[in-house]
Amino acid sequence: MRCLFCDLVAGRQPAHWVWDSSETVAFLDTHPVFKGHVLVIPRTHVDTLLDLPVDLMVPLMATVQRVAAALTIAVGAEGTFVAVNNVVSQSVPHLHVHVVPRRRKDGLRGFFWPRTRYDNEVEAAAVARRIQRVLGADHRLA
Repeated sequence: MRCLFCDLVAGRQPAHWVWDSSETVAFLDTHPVFKGHVLVIPRTHVDTLLDLPVDLMVPLMATVQRVAAALTIAVGAEGTFVAVNNVVSQSVPHLHVHVVPRRRKDGLRGFFWPRTRYDNEVEAAAVARRIQRVLGADHRLA
């Protein structure tokens, strides 16, 4: 069975990349809670957090931490919401960590995730570039 995120990693599907390393990649969510919402995944296929090899835990969470810090600068977030779904509500069966930019009184309540869309591909690409610049994105993204 084909995996959408493995196809993204292999370049068979488009994505607005913000990070690319030997162990992890990160890209904009196509249906963001708020603009700047990033998904961080292990480069190799892993179904859920429970399946994540111990040696990938630190690289994955280090990327999550780095993206969370970048969002405060890139999109003016005051903080972030970080979440992982395992099986239930996991829209793609490849481990992915949501890093959602937050602002006080942004309307997000509990675990109800209203979704938005980028106005167009140009806007999505511009947001991705801002996050890349703050992250000092890998040369492979240029």
